[in-house]
Amino acid sequence: MQKTFTEFSTNAILKIGDEALLESYKIAKQPDLYTFIRTANSKAEIVVDSIPYTIEPNSILALTTVQYFQFLSGKDLVVYQFNREFYCIKDHDQEVSCAGLLFFGNVHFPIIELDSKENRKLNILHEVFLDELETEDTIQAEMLRMLMARFIIISTRLLKAKEGFVETTKNTKIDLLREFNMLVESFFKTEHSVSFYADKLFKSPKTLSNTFSKLNTSPLQIIHERVVLEAKRLLIYTDKTAKEIAYEVGFEDASHLSRLFKKHTTLSPSDFKKQLKKSY
Repeated sequence: MQKTFTEFSTNAILKIGDEALLESYKIAKQPDLYTFIRTANSKAEIVVDSIPYTIEPNSILALTTVQYFQFLSGKDLVVYQFNREFYCIKDHDQEVSCAGLLFFGNVHFPIIELDSKENRKLNILHEVFLDELETEDTIQAEMLRMLMARFIIISTRLLKAKEGFVETTKNTKIDLLREFNMLVESFFKTEHSVSFYADKLFKSPKTLSNTFSKLNTSPLQIIHERVVLEAKRLLIYTDKTAKEIAYEVGFEDASHLSRLFKKHTTLSPSDFKKQLKKSY
């Protein structure tokens, strides 16, 4: 089952379907579209950035366009895919507050478990989605965007609860973390210092460190983890040399990346690449 909405004036695309939508990912590749996968009564087996995951029944996972995704198995899935022209995560962040948390957060791969009440709520929402796809009129696009916003808000709230973020009228710590994560996503290939991001946020590096320590992380850790993640992706999925990768993620001297990479993985980039070749 697959239904597609397209808006030719904006190039917007929304796809709603089941596991058939994921068949093209039997070989790992980066999705062209933001993707939500929801399991029902059975689990799904996938690989993200070369790491295998089992997604338990009654769960949601969110994928961005920069992750490498491979679909191994799963049935009775609900899959939503959309491009930024249909729903731009950054432009609509005031509505849904998901950028830097659900998408591009420091939690590399958020999996959200659903209870029976949440499942019922999302089942109803899915039926409304399908009904709206059959209703072709002048407000169809806006209605579908509203439904996607609702789905994203529900998912983000559940992720916040899972991560132990307490909802208040003014979540300054969470919002600061989200803004920082989005800045890192934009600049990690060229900027590795906490002071750069602190300036962008009109905060002192010390303020960032103190705030993030209460969220069990640190600004420098987030920057370094994002750099290392990108280096891993390039080592796994491209033929680029360690030197080329170092340059791509902002290091003039490959030895600097090598030290950082080894600190996080216990292996140098070249040894990591050799280990990959042995495993294939």
